[in-house]
Amino acid sequence: MTVQTEAPFRNPFRPGAGHMPPHLAGRQKELSEFCRLLEQETILENLVLTGLRGVGKTVLLEVFKPLAMQAGWLWVGTDLSESTSVTEEKLAIRILADLAVVTSSIVVRTESVSKPGFTSLPLEVPSMLDYTALVSVYTSTPGLVSDRLKAVLELAWAYLAKEGRRGLIFAYDEAQNLADRGDKDEYPLSLILDVFQSIQRKGIPFMLALTGLPTLFPKLVNARTFAERMFRVVFLDRLSQTESREAILTPIQHANCPVAFTGESVDTICKHSAGYPYFIQFICREVFDVFIQQAATGTQNQVPLDAITRKLDSDFFAGRWAKVTDRQRELLTVVAVLPRPDIEFTVQEVVAKAPEVLTTPFSNSHANQMLSALCAAGLIYKNRYGRYSFAVPLLGEFIKRQLDQGGMQAILRAPT
Repeated sequence: MTVQTEAPFRNPFRPGAGHMPPHLAGRQKELSEFCRLLEQETILENLVLTGLRGVGKTVLLEVFKPLAMQAGWLWVGTDLSESTSVTEEKLAIRILADLAVVTSSIVVRTESVSKPGFTSLPLEVPSMLDYTALVSVYTSTPGLVSDRLKAVLELAWAYLAKEGRRGLIFAYDEAQNLADRGDKDEYPLSLILDVFQSIQRKGIPFMLALTGLPTLFPKLVNARTFAERMFRVVFLDRLSQTESREAILTPIQHANCPVAFTGESVDTICKHSAGYPYFIQFICREVFDVFIQQAATGTQNQVPLDAITRKLDSDFFAGRWAKVTDRQRELLTVVAVLPRPDIEFTVQEVVAKAPEVLTTPFSNSHANQMLSALCAAGLIYKNRYGRYSFAVPLLGEFIKRQLDQGGMQAILRAPT
């Protein structure tokens, strides 16, 4: 006789890039907004989902996908790596490859062919609207890259519409990597805006869903001013206290879960995660494992905050910190000790604060140049009002910890 035993309860928390959490807390407002966009007959608004790293943009995009498909939409897309967005041609081919995923099963015509050695009737071979066919249309269409891409998209919709499809969503993550390069006469960002605006004006229900860092929307508007009216921008912020508690407690509310988080533990996790979903998952995973070990030894459940913080610094922050120059670190240090670095700051505030902190301060022009470089590196972002913020959540706290550990003392002004 085989005795079935219940599988052990595994650590449910999943810190990772785009990993689906065990429970999606909050985000009802964002889900409702996306469902509203799905009701469009004529596409007047596309989606930009933006926010800092670690707020769950990629996860939410994956949640949107089944909602769209249930509403009768098709869905294609991928990450936009930096190499993909180098040229207009590469971006066009990327879009064709994504489109082929949903058109490859469409029969556009059948051809009669005779099989050698047989006297039976000719075989009817279907010709499909696959990637090869899409590229053939693209290359044979005269005009610019945008003209050729529009021709393919219009052709694809002519067939998709016959199948009763409501529309097609092109979803692209990490879209802040799209960039026009005037010095190389390449404008892939402008290309995608021009093409989709054109086909949407013709009533073709192809919608863009772009996710990226807060630098994304200003780049769209700088490329084409009409982008301001073309997109509905949804800024994904940190979770509230109630939502954070829900994200922490719901995954372990099972009868066979061997771990319980005390109210004090939950408060500690809420405080040090600051409501950012990635940090909640990271800290909870570590706490879960520690509590399992403590339970085995009969010790009291205590959150080893210092050890978890050091591991978080190593896993999340250290790689980004290592990529900046010493002088950029100095500037980031000045920013970290400003009153509200995670909300916003100005060049003038950095320049004014630097003499209080550093032995070698910055001029306005030098600070501007360095902030631009840090924006390109994804550590800082500039909003449309000429103010800056950290693009990495809790980066200021990490920098302060480096100061406390004495790693920056050589550049700091001695107290008077």
